[in-house]
Amino acid sequence: MLDLKKSYFITAAVAILVWVSVLSFGTSNSAPVNNDYHNLYFRKADEIAQRFQKLKGEFEKCNLNDSASRQKLLGEIKGMRPLLKSADIWYRYLEPNAYRKLNGPLPVEWENEVFEKFEPPYRRVGSGLSLMETYMEEGVNRDSLIRMADSSLLGMDVFRADSITRFLDKPDHFFYANRLFLLNLGAIYSTGFECPDKENIIPELRGMLSDTREIYLAFNSSFPNYALNNKYLSLYQQLCDYANRQPASISEFDHFKMLKDYVNPLFKLNQEMIRGYRARSANFNDFTLSNAVNSIFDKGLYEGQNVKGIFLPVDDSATLSEIAGVGRLLFYDPILSGNIKRSCFSCHKPDQYFTETKNATSLSIDGRNFLTRNTPSLINVTFQHLIMLDGKHYSLLNQGKDVVINPNEMGGETHTILKNVLSCKEYEQAFKRFVKLTPNSPQIKIDHIISAIMLYYTQFSQGYSQFDSAINLQAPLAQDVIKGYNLFMGKAQCGTCHFPPQFNGVKPPYIGSEFEVLGVPKDTAYSALSPDSGRAIINPAPETLHAFRTSTVRNIFHTGPYMHNGVFTDVDQIIEFYNDGGGIGHKLKVPNQTLSSDSLHLTANEKNQLKAFMRALDEGIIFDTPPVSLPDSKKKELKGRLVGGEY
Repeated sequence: MLDLKKSYFITAAVAILVWVSVLSFGTSNSAPVNNDYHNLYFRKADEIAQRFQKLKGEFEKCNLNDSASRQKLLGEIKGMRPLLKSADIWYRYLEPNAYRKLNGPLPVEWENEVFEKFEPPYRRVGSGLSLMETYMEEGVNRDSLIRMADSSLLGMDVFRADSITRFLDKPDHFFYANRLFLLNLGAIYSTGFECPDKENIIPELRGMLSDTREIYLAFNSSFPNYALNNKYLSLYQQLCDYANRQPASISEFDHFKMLKDYVNPLFKLNQEMIRGYRARSANFNDFTLSNAVNSIFDKGLYEGQNVKGIFLPVDDSATLSEIAGVGRLLFYDPILSGNIKRSCFSCHKPDQYFTETKNATSLSIDGRNFLTRNTPSLINVTFQHLIMLDGKHYSLLNQGKDVVINPNEMGGETHTILKNVLSCKEYEQAFKRFVKLTPNSPQIKIDHIISAIMLYYTQFSQGYSQFDSAINLQAPLAQDVIKGYNLFMGKAQCGTCHFPPQFNGVKPPYIGSEFEVLGVPKDTAYSALSPDSGRAIINPAPETLHAFRTSTVRNIFHTGPYMHNGVFTDVDQIIEFYNDGGGIGHKLKVPNQTLSSDSLHLTANEKNQLKAFMRALDEGIIFDTPPVSLPDSKKKELKGRLVGGEY
C-alpha cells in the first residue's frame, strides 16, 4: 500500500489528468437532447467578457481625478456584479483559479488548495470586480485597473476554451457544481466574503438564486434523463421566495432558517441525485468531499486528514480499535521522549480537550522555559488540511514525528524511540502483529508508533453539538443561539473566516486551509505586535508575515487560552479584539492585516448572543481516563515510568 503522500498525489494526479484531457465520463446516453444549457452558458460568457472589455475601455479614458467620473465608474463595476454572479455556479467549480481573475477576494493569495500537500504554495495575483471596487474606493492608479481588466479577460478566455466547455456536453459535472453552489450558499454567499458593499450582499444573493434557477431549467431541458427532480425544484423555489421576503440588510437576514430549512435539505436531495444518477467527477474540487453523506453537518462531509496513517489499508473496525488501544498507552507513555519524562499527555490533556488550558503555552522539555506557541487542541484537527498554526505539516503523521524529535518539545531520537518501545514486551508483540497489516512497510518504524497514537486521539473528533442536532435532527434551539448564529454569519463577520460546518478556515469545497493576519498583540496592553512571523516562517512572503491558520470555534469554551501565543484568557477578550478591528483597531502597525480594521459596533446583548451560539458548538465529548499502568520494559532505566510523564 502506498504511503499517505503518494496515495494523495496519485489520486490528485489522476484527477488532474482526467480534467486536462477531458475524458468522457457519464453514461453513453447522456448527450443533450437540445442545446439550451450549452447556449445559456455561452451567452452569459460572451456577455461577461464584453462587459469586462467595456470596463477596460472605461478605465482607459476615465478621469480618475474627477469625483463624479469615479463614482460613475464605480457604479458600472457594481452593476456588473449580478451578471457575473449569475454564472457563479459554473465558474467557481469549473476552474477556481480562473475565477479568482474575475472576482478574487484578495490582491495576492498563497494558498494553493489540496496540492499544497505535494508542492510549495505559489503566489497568485487576484483581480476582478471585488478588487476593482475596493481599489476604486481606496484610490488606485489607472494602470492597476487596466491590468486587472486584462487579467479578467484572460480568465474569461479559460471559461470559453474547449477544455472547459466540453464538460457541458455531459450531465455529471452539473451535480457536483450544484453541490459546491449549495455549500457556498451555506458558507459564503450571504456573508460578504467577496462582496465589498455590505448593502449589496443580500440583493446579490437574491439575484443569483433566481439566475441559477434559469440554469436549472436549461439543464433539465437539455438533459431530461438526468433532470433535477420536482421535489428539488419546488424546495429551491421556496428558497428563492424566502430570500425575497427577507430584509435586504445582512444584519437582519435569517441565515439560520435558510441553512436549516432550505440549503441543507437541498444538499441532501442533490447528494441523492449524485448517487442515483451515478454521476462521476473529474474535478479536483471534489477531492475530499463525500458522496455518501446527506447533511452538510455530517462529520463525514469531507476528509481533511488520513487518520490511519501507515495503517491506511486496514478497514476492520476491531483491528483499528486494537491499534488505537495501543496508541492510547503510547499517548500517555514518556518512553517517546528523550528524557523519559515527557509524553503527548504533557501538552495535550484529554480532560482539557487535548490542549493545555492552565498556561498560555506549555512547558519546554527543560522544565523551566515555555514554548513560544499555545498548544492547539487535537479535537477536530482531522478537519484541517495543513497542521500546526503555521501550516508546517500536510499530515498528522508528519506532525507527530516532528514533535517527538523536536528538541524543545519531546527531544527524542527516532532510532532510540524504536528500541525503547520494542523493549516493552506488550508493545513488541502488538507491533509485530500490526506490521503484517502494512506489507509495503514490513519493518516496524516510527510511522507505526505515531499512527497508533493518531488512531487513539482522532476518535474524539466525531462528536456532535447542539447546533448540529438542530440542523440534522430539527431539534429545538434557543432564540439567543439562533440570533448568535445570525450575528456570526452577518454583522459580526465571523463567518468570513470561520466557515460552516467546522467553523474553521476550511471553506467549500474543503480542499485547503486558510491563514489570516489579525494583528495579535504580544500582551493584553497592546504594547506591541506579537513578534511571531507565523506562516512566513514556512512560506516567506510579505502577505504571509504574522499569518496563522484559522482554527475551529467548536468547543471554544474548553480550549483557552487563545491565539497563537495564548494572549487572551477568555472568549470575551477575543470578541472585544475582533469588535475593535484587530491589531490596527488597537493602533498597532499591521500593514498586511486581512481582518477588517473597522469596529463591528456590537452591543453587549449581541456579544452575549454570539457566546450563546458558540456554546451551542460544544460537542460535549466524553473522554476516557488515563491507563492505570504502562507496559514494563527490559531496560532498567525505563522501569517505573509515570503515566503521563513527570511534567
